Amino acid sequence: MDKLDINLLKLLQENARVTISELSKKIALSRPSITERILRLQERGIIEEFTARVSLNAINRGIILFIQLSSLKVSNNDFEHMIIKDDDVLECHRVTGNTSYFIKAAVKDMSCMKALIDRLMPYGDINTTIVLESPVPFRHIIPKIEDL
Repeated sequence: MDKLDINLLKLLQENARVTISELSKKIALSRPSITERILRLQERGIIEEFTARVSLNAINRGIILFIQLSSLKVSNNDFEHMIIKDDDVLECHRVTGNTSYFIKAAVKDMSCMKALIDRLMPYGDINTTIVLESPVPFRHIIPKIEDL
């Protein structure tokens, strides 16, 4: 990976719908070279997918919460099988320390939050935190030159 690939990643993260022609102009490389680089980044697993970021507020799921689940009462496999199916859950991470799982969820209102917590309570001890504000709600990430 070189500086051109890093610039390409930056531009694609800003707008994954940008055309190959536009990328070619911005990076000053031929369209076939741009296409080749994108394919290589995909093959290497650096680009996992091209996707749309949805506004949680726009779809009426503006209450974001973090849930720590500890003292797991079932197997990790049973819990993970259940949590994957829960539509309110945006992310779930198995972590080290006193907490077993760290869950990020988005709900419509307090009654939906209560319903989610009620669904999780049989699996362990729950500690819930509601997000008031997100100074860094999302960050594009590119490799640092020194890490290459």
